Amino acid sequence: MKMQLFSGWKTRMQALGLALLVGVAGLTGTLDVMAQDATAPVAEAVGEAAQATVDKGDVAWMLTSTLLVLLMVVPGLALFYGGMVRSKNVLSVLIHVISVFSLLVVLWIVYGYSLAFSGEGAWIGNLDKAFLSGVTIDTLAATFTDGVSLPEYVFVAFQSTFAGITGALIVGAFAERVKFSAVLLFSVIWFTLGYLPIAHMVWATGGYLFEHGALDFAGGTVVHINAGIAGLVGAYFVGKRVGYGREALKPHNVTLTFVGASLLWVGWFGFNAGSNLEATAGAALAFINTLVATAAAVLAWALTEKLTKGKASALGVASGAVAGLVGITPAAGLVGPLGAIAIGFAAGVICVWGVTGLKKLLKVDDTADVFGVHAIGGIVGAILTGVFYAPGLGGQGGEDFNMASQVGIQALGVLITIVWIGVVSVIGFLVAKLVFGLRVSEEAEREGLDITTHGESAYES
Repeated sequence: MKMQLFSGWKTRMQALGLALLVGVAGLTGTLDVMAQDATAPVAEAVGEAAQATVDKGDVAWMLTSTLLVLLMVVPGLALFYGGMVRSKNVLSVLIHVISVFSLLVVLWIVYGYSLAFSGEGAWIGNLDKAFLSGVTIDTLAATFTDGVSLPEYVFVAFQSTFAGITGALIVGAFAERVKFSAVLLFSVIWFTLGYLPIAHMVWATGGYLFEHGALDFAGGTVVHINAGIAGLVGAYFVGKRVGYGREALKPHNVTLTFVGASLLWVGWFGFNAGSNLEATAGAALAFINTLVATAAAVLAWALTEKLTKGKASALGVASGAVAGLVGITPAAGLVGPLGAIAIGFAAGVICVWGVTGLKKLLKVDDTADVFGVHAIGGIVGAILTGVFYAPGLGGQGGEDFNMASQVGIQALGVLITIVWIGVVSVIGFLVAKLVFGLRVSEEAEREGLDITTHGESAYES
């Protein structure tokens, strides 16, 4: 507290001193034109300082949030997916997750950040900040209404983890039979033609969906529907696993999956509350909504399994937690806690259908249910954001809020994401198939990708 008081007193004294200097310069300037010209830059600098400041608390929170999103990927997502495959393929999944994430983080620095957030085009940005050109320790990003800004490096790092985890999510859909080289090539194509345009459209000033008022607080469309659609297309292109539908292809370690889901829940507070970009009440709202929506989804999934199958499973409640997290992502800082509970419960129930009934209708082998949880959960969350954003339901919408109009805009965002990513994914997998081929040989698949592709075994006898 003493440090805070001293800091505030020091800041006020500095401001007073600057004001006196400017005042004296101004009086002198009335007598001497040269003096007036000399003090103009000083006055301009004072004005800029008043307009944009950096809050250390915001910086600390955003750096922490970035680390929490990293925790979601490795170890969270890696363990979640790793436990769901057979023991002969667990290392391949871990390698796919961390490698795709790492690849996209590097590409984010090379050109991703620039195309997503530089420029004000409707569909894509420009290359003005390629290789982080012009970004320095002094440049600022995300200036808020009170004049407080984030250092641009913080914003770049935080957003890089979003791009990375979205690509990593996709690999769970076609795990256990895909070529590693094909995964990497597809990831580059999807990132360039798919992720970056959607991120720009939804989150950047001038973006088509942003300017139309689409709401996506932390990535319902940009991350989850995006990953789910790409995963579904990939599962079709790569094909079903050998023995699918004839043999029991069970998760080899549900405990790992449960631990991974738990780490995802913890890390998701950085994902959602961090998307507020400052340590304010808005972050607190996103934080509590992430907590209660997930809890509601766990209960909803368990109840649905009990009613339909007679037993609630550990894999089910772990999946329910992820479904709730996905569902609340687009709404996290926009709805009230009761609305969050409703969204989480809905996502929990509907995603059970997504990984059972809908999966059978689609006749697809989606190994880790990426489509059933992320695409379906993301759609549920995106649409219901337009409902529970209403101030009468505890949301943050203004007095002129129109639910029908907002739901329509949300549906437009969902539709554009599905179509855009669907087309890009088809292109990406076709190119990868032509260059490397998509699938390992049947012999390699039967032996397991850990040995045949990576020369290692997760569990030595």
